[in-house]
Parts: sequence; structure tokens; C-alpha cells
Amino acid sequence: MVRDGIYYGLALIAAAALVAWLTVPALAAIPLLLAAFFLWFFRDPERAIPAIAGAVVSPADGKVTSISVVEENGQKQTHISIFLNVFDVHVNRTPVGGVIRTVKYQKGRFLAAQQERCSAENEQNVITVETEDGLHVTFKQIAGLIARRIVFTKQPGDVVAKGERIGLMKFGSRMDVLFGPEWEILVQAGQRVAAGSSVIARRRELESLLAGAAEAEAHGT
Repeated sequence: MVRDGIYYGLALIAAAALVAWLTVPALAAIPLLLAAFFLWFFRDPERAIPAIAGAVVSPADGKVTSISVVEENGQKQTHISIFLNVFDVHVNRTPVGGVIRTVKYQKGRFLAAQQERCSAENEQNVITVETEDGLHVTFKQIAGLIARRIVFTKQPGDVVAKGERIGLMKFGSRMDVLFGPEWEILVQAGQRVAAGSSVIARRRELESLLAGAAEAEAHGT
């Protein structure tokens, strides 16, 4: 369980005791139910991390709401959005192993996480990890309408293992993942994924990359 859940739970249990002492004991059921909810919400189950070379795991539990091609920093990338509802586990994990190269916090709005514009406008934390073979995966912890706090426990330069815990987002929120052409996407919109255990992409073989580059050049793109 995440430490935050213990704090919320203990505070609400203390509130329940105070309510039972000062007012009608039956009213204590309300803070007790809330305490049970927070203890459940901040659960942190163990996950079996796939030992598959070149595999990318989901950084969050939730539903894949969209897969699109966008342009980031002058490069076309595949953009995957994962929506976390209030019933999902909110502990986040790194999608690949390697070195955290950049961490950029961006202040912003708190639009509903289902809206596409929240990917650019909402409060978010943008992390880029470089793998051992020099490839990069960028993912964004994005605050939603209810989630007003993003927790990130690592620093630039830290070495992380694939599927390692790196933080959490409180309550409803969204996780975006950006992939360059070196990665093959393995999920579809509407699919549910689990942080650390669901494979969402894999590294393309060199032959596939060369063939794709040749085809693009032949078409003048």
C-alpha cells in the first residue's frame, strides 16, 4: 500500500472515533467508509514484469482511449493515451528500463482527463527514459479533473528497471506515452492495460526499420 493511503485512513479513523464520541455513534460509519475507500484506493499490488527483450510495458493501469500519430519536437511519434478512472490502481511504473534523461514539470489546467486537449493543457510531469541501446520513450503523468497532485519519486540520471515504481497520480488521471518509429505498437484503443505487466509496444528489428525507411524514401515522405 502507498504511504498516502495509510495517512488518509488513519486520519479518517480518528475522525470516526471523534464523531462517535461527540455525536451519534452511527454517524461514525461515514468516515469509516471513507477510510476503507482510501485504504483500498492506494493499494499497490505486485506485478509480474515480462522478461521480454525489447518489450515496453504499460506505465499505468487503465483503458487505452486513443492511439494517434503526432509531431513532437519535429518528429512524428505514436501517441498512446491511457485513462485511469477512480477504481484503477494509481501507482505508476516506468515502461522501459534505462536512465531517466529528463523530467519536466508543467503547470496547467485541470480539464477532464478524457479530453484530448488535456494532453497539452493540463498539469503534467513529462519523463524521458533512454534504454541501454540508446532508444527513448517519453511518458506523461497528467492530472485530471479530480487529481490535483502528481507524485514522482525519481530524479534525472537515476537508473530504473522496466516496470519499476516511479510515482503515482491521485484519483482520476491520464498517462500518455510517446514512441518513435523504432517501436511497434501492440495495443488497440479500448483495451485495458495493467501497469508493469501489460506489453504495449516492442522494439522493431533493424531489418524492419530499414525497410520502412526505404519505403518512405520511395514515396518521397
